[in-house]
Amino acid sequence: QVQLVESGGGLVQAGGSLRLSCAASGRTISSYAMGWFRQAPGKEREFVAAINWSGSRKYYADSAKGRFTISRDNARNTVYLQMNSLKPEDTAVYYCAAWESREYSSSNYPHYWGQGTQVTVSS
Repeated sequence: QVQLVESGGGLVQAGGSLRLSCAASGRTISSYAMGWFRQAPGKEREFVAAINWSGSRKYYADSAKGRFTISRDNARNTVYLQMNSLKPEDTAVYYCAAWESREYSSSNYPHYWGQGTQVTVSS
């Protein structure tokens, strides 16, 4: 089993930046694809970004391209989401996710989820 704990959320003004972290425990995630999803009030959870096991391949939702960067540090068992140029529509609970596979596929549902961290962007 893998436990995922997100941190780094908070309140930020539009145009600001936040860096989310996802610390994994229970098992090394070095062979897992990892990702971030978000869920805004009244909306379904949506994909934000994913990264393969080595960090050589990254995937982004259109809403995140050019503004968000996903990265990982396998030695620290941690995944990050750097969010720049934040907009009020980025307000959501952000969830870390892990797949028991080296490569990300949009067809596969994550095997593990974190509890989420709130990101609020004020206008």
